[in-house]
Amino acid sequence: MANEPSNKTMQNCSMEDTSTGELTMKTVLQMKIVLLICVAFTLVVTVAQAQAPRVGTSAASELLIPVGARDLAIGGASIATTLGVESIYWNPGGLGRMTESAEGMFSYMSYIADIGVSYGAVAARFGEFGTVGLSVKSIGIGEIPMTTADDPENESGRYFSPVYFVLGLSYGRQLTDNIGAGITAKVISETIDQVAANGFAFDIGIQYHNLASLSGLALGVTIKNIGPQMQFDGAGLLHDAITTDGSRPVQPYSSVAASFELPSLVEVGLGYSAPVQNDMQWSLNTSFTNNNLYLDEYRVGGEFGYMFSGGGLFGRAGYSFLSDTQEGDQQVFGATFGVGINYQTEGTKITLDYAYRSAKFFDGNNVISVKLGF
Repeated sequence: MANEPSNKTMQNCSMEDTSTGELTMKTVLQMKIVLLICVAFTLVVTVAQAQAPRVGTSAASELLIPVGARDLAIGGASIATTLGVESIYWNPGGLGRMTESAEGMFSYMSYIADIGVSYGAVAARFGEFGTVGLSVKSIGIGEIPMTTADDPENESGRYFSPVYFVLGLSYGRQLTDNIGAGITAKVISETIDQVAANGFAFDIGIQYHNLASLSGLALGVTIKNIGPQMQFDGAGLLHDAITTDGSRPVQPYSSVAASFELPSLVEVGLGYSAPVQNDMQWSLNTSFTNNNLYLDEYRVGGEFGYMFSGGGLFGRAGYSFLSDTQEGDQQVFGATFGVGINYQTEGTKITLDYAYRSAKFFDGNNVISVKLGF
């Protein structure tokens, strides 16, 4: 009897075995995800090095217009660190890391050639299920004079306004404490007078924080704009066919518009953040972008923050550059700068961000974002 283990000892052993089993399963899951990230990274590097640049026309180029002042201010390099409602565009893998129960954001950009870009997004956490987000991007091009072969000077005084928008539904979840994944399904619509093109695309992203057990080090991988080609169609492509002998009545015929690929992207990013003192923090971000119809792009950006009671004040800067400019200087956008402030009121967190991006041949882009967290 004296050699038999007590009930308390047996219970402790059982608890230790269960804890060890859970730890082992968690470790195996993390190893599988890390392996997946490594495979994806290897494929990205291999494809980027082996594939010659294909610089050409793509469909739905509005998919490439960035949104959100914070991430743009650090050069768009935040693939590994973006989080919350802002991550819907940059990397949906950060959606599950949203710190608030719900967030809403509105952003406006003064783009090139008097084009305005409006963006709105909301997201909410649903416990262990994950985080669901909804976003919409609208491109305001304005009125364009309608010219035709019969009226090349627009003497009729008619105008038309193109309507471009992208609607997205996103889902993100933390698979472990350090690993998050997300996906966005997007509906694309373009209407120009009497012709229209519609399509859909998907974004998939993953983030791994505290990489290699280093606190503050993060890795992000995302694949964007994966979908079928788009093609314009509609009454605007109808023409009247007139016979030369006059024996047949006028008959309509339709021109078939060419179809184009979506501007698919594969992006890999690294980020590191650390506190300077109790009331200061900094972060550095880098990323690599492989575009199926453009030159590869490298981005780098950083952020410095000063925390005060109830909020924080931030300064940001970034820069992007192309990997190859042998065909001429195609670098349109340059350095980025920005500031931001957030303040926690009772039950609501208010964030205001501003970003400026320099541009060649055009005026610089100004972006302002307002975000509320509950």
